[in-house]
Amino acid sequence: MTTDDEHVRPGGVDDLTIEGLGNISEALEAVEIARGHLYAFHRLSGTADLTLGKGVEQLRDAGHTELADRFEEELVGRNVLHGRWTFQVVEEYDDGYYAAFRRLEQQARDTLVGGRRHLYEAEMKEDRRTHGRAGHERRP
Repeated sequence: MTTDDEHVRPGGVDDLTIEGLGNISEALEAVEIARGHLYAFHRLSGTADLTLGKGVEQLRDAGHTELADRFEEELVGRNVLHGRWTFQVVEEYDDGYYAAFRRLEQQARDTLVGGRRHLYEAEMKEDRRTHGRAGHERRP
């Protein structure tokens, strides 16, 4: 496929199919953002646990052993969800919901439009751009 062909609707594909694939693509974009937030949650939770550990050691060194022991026993290294640290949450999401979403979105594109991506957006660009004007080119 050339760059032009990659974003041109195949013959015989109706508007509703393009709109449906566009919405599925938009939903996948939301899932990608959610996944990014999940990774941020993973990183921030890990940073919090490591920083908490430093603070606990500092309290212990300052002679606050009983309080340091409580933090260490109840919170340092604690699961964020039952039986899971954040890496396990990320892995379960990636291997389950995320993988299924990506697989089905790809299958839909492969089946309906020969795998082409962003056809809805490409058609929107074509409708909205000013033809012949600099900065409004169809493609690079």
